[in-house]
Amino acid sequence: MRSSRFFFTTLKEAPADAEIVSQKLMLRAGLIKRVAAGIYTWMPLGLRTLRKVEAIVREEMNRAGAVELLMPAVQPAELWQESGRWEQYGPELLRFQDRHRRDFVIGPTHEEAITDVVRRDVKSYRQLPVNLYQIQTKFRDEIRPRFGIMRGREFLMKDAYSFHTGMADLEREYHVMFNAYSRIFTRLGLKFRAVAADTGAIGGSGSHEFHVIAETGEDEIAYCPDSDYAANVELAEAVAPAIARPAAKAPMQKVATPDKTACKDVAESLSVPLSRIVKSIAVVSETAEGKTFALLLLRGDHELNEIKAGKATSLSPFRFASEEEVTEHLNCQPGYIGPVGTTVRVIADRAVAVMGDFACGANEAGFHLINVNFGRDCKEPEVADLRKVTTGDPSPDGKGLLTLCRGIEVGHIFQLGAKYSEALACRYLDENGKSQVMEMGCYGIGVSRIVGAAIEQNHDENGIIFPVAIAPFTVAIVPMGYHKNAAVRETADKLYNEIVRAGFDALLDDRNERPGFLFADMELIGIPHRLVVSERGLKNGEIEYKGRMDKGASFIPQDNILEFLNSLPCFA
Repeated sequence: MRSSRFFFTTLKEAPADAEIVSQKLMLRAGLIKRVAAGIYTWMPLGLRTLRKVEAIVREEMNRAGAVELLMPAVQPAELWQESGRWEQYGPELLRFQDRHRRDFVIGPTHEEAITDVVRRDVKSYRQLPVNLYQIQTKFRDEIRPRFGIMRGREFLMKDAYSFHTGMADLEREYHVMFNAYSRIFTRLGLKFRAVAADTGAIGGSGSHEFHVIAETGEDEIAYCPDSDYAANVELAEAVAPAIARPAAKAPMQKVATPDKTACKDVAESLSVPLSRIVKSIAVVSETAEGKTFALLLLRGDHELNEIKAGKATSLSPFRFASEEEVTEHLNCQPGYIGPVGTTVRVIADRAVAVMGDFACGANEAGFHLINVNFGRDCKEPEVADLRKVTTGDPSPDGKGLLTLCRGIEVGHIFQLGAKYSEALACRYLDENGKSQVMEMGCYGIGVSRIVGAAIEQNHDENGIIFPVAIAPFTVAIVPMGYHKNAAVRETADKLYNEIVRAGFDALLDDRNERPGFLFADMELIGIPHRLVVSERGLKNGEIEYKGRMDKGASFIPQDNILEFLNSLPCFA
């Protein structure tokens, strides 16, 4: 491609409302243009990268045995009503009516639609398993779209769905998809981690997220550098301390702590480490069986993990108690509550369960207790894993210590089980002629989100640093004085034709602009390799080469350029 025939829309500065690096650089480089909040046009340069990501995803899905189809973006409300998600999904589901006043949605996902496809055509166990996928535009009406394509309303997604005769076969396919995803992100040239994750609202029995590692990531990941263990902090287990609870050493005492409600302030007032404070978190769970008030106990230096707590305590769903509810059950205002003398349900984190002579609220405004011990001063609590893990915690696999990092979720795989097939009556006849519900798997990749995540992971002060596999062009030829010097022009044209014939995705920047402008644009848009044709270089029979991450340039004999490019690790 010649720059003079292409459509460049680079900017010197990012729009003032751009928030994160990828959004700023994608707008500056002319990869995308904003149309409305959370909705973008993919410009020619950005579309080239998007299509390269899409091609790798498609190749690996096909290699793994999945079969591509394309479902409609518009789905009838009846399918969502049948699954129960018409009421459950919330305002992110864009609903509308056609001219006949029939209800439809713009699909944010396609579990209902694919289950409807399979239930119509798959009748026998002989037709299973099947794995169907699509790459298609989705729409979720985010309340606050932000971060460019990272949290937009319209996005491109690969979603696959597998159907099985039983859980054993689902687990087999899940492993196949896990490996396929690992190959995809490796080929994309991204540093990533596959982490055990919570299944969330989509449901199911097992799930892994694939995260591109980046400091700006929204998700926090716990991993062990010495093993393959990795999990979202929402799911990462805080291993129980391998120590016994010490015996009580001192009698319990009540100490005045006026206006001290925060754990840090209480610790300073009592002259004890924050780790010796036990904070009590009052929660309420309301279900069809009734309303439960409970205290969750954590060490003062630990944070509550709400997702783990809900699962571990049978309190899911729960909410934090109101001040009125705290007063009703404990006859005390928040900030001074604790487990001593109460009859409510008390659940202690594993780290709290082995503490002795700790400090906690006295259930009396302005006072805390010190030297408190379970069994002697208050009843033995239930014990559960309630807290978020921290750096230095033991890895649950016993192979080292945990480290925390941030990641951007770009893929998620689920073992859905029968959640949707049961609701939509997706059944098959087994070998005995008996009707059975199919087991399902679901496998998503944010194709457009990958582009933003790649930029968040790979950039510098000059712009984007695209991995070779997804760069809009892999080689840029920048001639100095293309419109003024016939020798430079002829050499650049010949070099461009040779490189293209050799299979390289090359760009000849033949715009009539200053060299500094051309160099800045090539660095901004992230082309990995740059070849400069200049009059001085030609006199020496050389072409200047500079990799996007190289500090300086090198000179390659003019006749050896193809051999040189082919020798680079990314092309070899």
